[in-house]
Amino acid sequence: MLNQNNQELFKPSKEFSRNARIKNLCEYYDLCDEAKEDFEGFWKRQALEKIEWFSPFSRVLNEDKAPFYKWFEGGTLNVSYQCLDRHMKTRRNKAALIFEGEMGDYEVYTYRRLLHETCKAANLLKKFGVKKGDRVVIYMPMIAETAIVMLACARIGAIHSVVFGGFSPEALRDRIIDAGAKLVVTADGAFRRGKPYMLKPAVDKALSEGCESVE
Repeated sequence: MLNQNNQELFKPSKEFSRNARIKNLCEYYDLCDEAKEDFEGFWKRQALEKIEWFSPFSRVLNEDKAPFYKWFEGGTLNVSYQCLDRHMKTRRNKAALIFEGEMGDYEVYTYRRLLHETCKAANLLKKFGVKKGDRVVIYMPMIAETAIVMLACARIGAIHSVVFGGFSPEALRDRIIDAGAKLVVTADGAFRRGKPYMLKPAVDKALSEGCESVE
């Protein structure tokens, strides 16, 4: 199936379409037209309808110092809250994260469980002295705990930087230094293409080569 620009399209099943936010191409193109005609009004509506603000924004877009734009000026929110807490009333027992490991391990995290694990991780970060504005480097495999640490950082206002687990100790060191990271979160190792690979030794080597910001 091709569209008017000769791009290949894949038609979803009826069940998929029924559960989707945008149920057909007409709705999609209507949204595109709305965004083109009044992009500030479009994003204002999206922000008010789909996000719970701790304090409301006073201005959608500040272009006074372009190209350094400020969106939703004056508004405050928390990404972790948006992802988890606000779903507790209606989705607490529904799946929020489904993990399937390379070796066949499988685990479902409901919103309730994911919130619980995120709060535990956030408290652990605070125990290590991480506070709002601090940087945390995440050097982890593709496991559920990686997402949990990211949500935990957002919850306490820390800034996280995910470094690909296949990078060398030298590449990891450079990213730790560039970020001025206070903490590095890692794992002993994981599996890739059926074979184990180690992560912790790479962190040890990187930290031994001058990552002075890490406490």
